[in-house]
Amino acid sequence: MTSALVDPAHAEVPLTLDEKAPRTLGVLDQSAFWANLGVSLLGFSGALFLLDPLGGKPLTFTAAVVAAVVGSLIGTAMVGLAAIPGVRTGRPAMVLLRGLFGARLSYVPTVLNIVQMIGWGAFELWVISTGARAVFGTAVPYGVWVVLAGGVTIALTIRPLGAVRLLRRYVTAGVVVSMIWLSVALFSRGPSLAGGSWEAFAPAVDYVIALSVSWVPMAADYARHSRSSGAAFGGVVGGYTIAQVACLALGIAALALVGNDAKQVWDPFVAAPLGALFFGILVLREADQSFANVYSTTVSIQNLAPRMDRRVISVAIGLVTVVIALFVNVNSYAAFLSVIGAVFVPMFAVLVVEYFLLGGASRWNTADDAPSRWLMVVPWILGFAAYWIVTATPTVGWWDHLWTGVREGIGFAHQPWMNAALAAFLVSALLTMLIGLLRREPA
Repeated sequence: MTSALVDPAHAEVPLTLDEKAPRTLGVLDQSAFWANLGVSLLGFSGALFLLDPLGGKPLTFTAAVVAAVVGSLIGTAMVGLAAIPGVRTGRPAMVLLRGLFGARLSYVPTVLNIVQMIGWGAFELWVISTGARAVFGTAVPYGVWVVLAGGVTIALTIRPLGAVRLLRRYVTAGVVVSMIWLSVALFSRGPSLAGGSWEAFAPAVDYVIALSVSWVPMAADYARHSRSSGAAFGGVVGGYTIAQVACLALGIAALALVGNDAKQVWDPFVAAPLGALFFGILVLREADQSFANVYSTTVSIQNLAPRMDRRVISVAIGLVTVVIALFVNVNSYAAFLSVIGAVFVPMFAVLVVEYFLLGGASRWNTADDAPSRWLMVVPWILGFAAYWIVTATPTVGWWDHLWTGVREGIGFAHQPWMNAALAAFLVSALLTMLIGLLRREPA
């Protein structure tokens, strides 16, 4: 009776998974939320990986922008499709995987997601803190900014739907104005955008897909509160794609002004007229990234412990993220993204084929005792292997050496047009379709 009297405009996420999720987010809420996630200070420095993903073979500016558009559309389409089952079932992302793998087996991707979300959260606290020091100077120690950013992050996770509505009403307008102002300021300085080739186009698309698809494991966490599937899908594809392409293009311009030095990529922003003000808005807005990661870690943990109070989990994860952020190694950023893409692209392919094409939606079992479905692990693992066989993007020495040996053993030769993310998706999707046709489970 009490919940029925709550104003839908102020409804909040229930404290446990036993309670029904409110559906209060419209297309504007979803679009604004995903647009804010698409603008990241990491994206400015990360534009270097887009521009030169192989190291020594930079793209032309046109090729880089096209790679950003293509990669963003592919990646956000994956995220948008992953959001739809969340709308239909009202269940968060990792709980949805009970229907794919079974309750117990869903713990494996859940743990992987917890690890990656905590890692992303730590990166974001590092970004906020170093961005604040770029604006305000180094008088305030880095650790102080980390603690302050962590405190804001935790506060947002206590009322997550309120945080999404706050972004739509107040933050998005400031971000749009800041991005326009900084774009005019940087491009008016005539950054050198000539030279390069299209040779590394496919690895660049891989990188952008990885940027986008890293949100697949959390899409349903917010889509389950959407009023419709169209609002959830359109908000992701429209809002995130536009914002991410603009962010990467602006990052390329900034890199051109500092000689492709990622460590100094923020200097042109701060040095622009009123740059400190508008860049400061982007730094403050970065808290939505850390909030999204900590909150999704929280609901992922609830897949393991459904009756735990999400507020307690959020505070604990926020504190862990703060501690990690104090010691994070940002040099592992590119490798981190590659691992994420290799894990979650094929898993998404298995989910899409099973749910949308093999009639899984009619029998999707997200109960605590959903039976294990070991066959679904096979296409996921083989898709993971396909990703690393096809990819040409360097990560960690010993890991690259391992997969070089596999390629030599099977006589595989990488071609410039090959795309690792699409290869992983196709392998997992086709194998899932084959298993489904052989299995022929009754609906």
